[in-house]
Amino acid sequence: MAIKIKINDKVKILSGKDNGKEGKVVQVLPSDDMVVVEGANKMHKHIKGQKRGEKGQRIEFSAPIKISNVQLVCPKCSKITRVGYIEEGGKKKRSCKKCKATIE
Repeated sequence: MAIKIKINDKVKILSGKDNGKEGKVVQVLPSDDMVVVEGANKMHKHIKGQKRGEKGQRIEFSAPIKISNVQLVCPKCSKITRVGYIEEGGKKKRSCKKCKATIE
């Protein structure tokens, strides 16, 4: 399956604990069909202090979300949309299925 969502795309989360939130894609993991969305699916990792007397830490990070649970937000019409492809100048470009605008 080809991944149609790229880094820096604005997406809306369709299901899960962050249902309805919008955010920017920070990382795409094509082998696992997952994306990391900025500010969504927050998780905490606890790290023990390494040296004696050093305090431990609690690190907050955004965990990956299945790509089927997010949908692209068109930059032109600001609606959630599926991604199509059109041939433009001999190159294949992504396009919005609703307003037919090309997505950079």
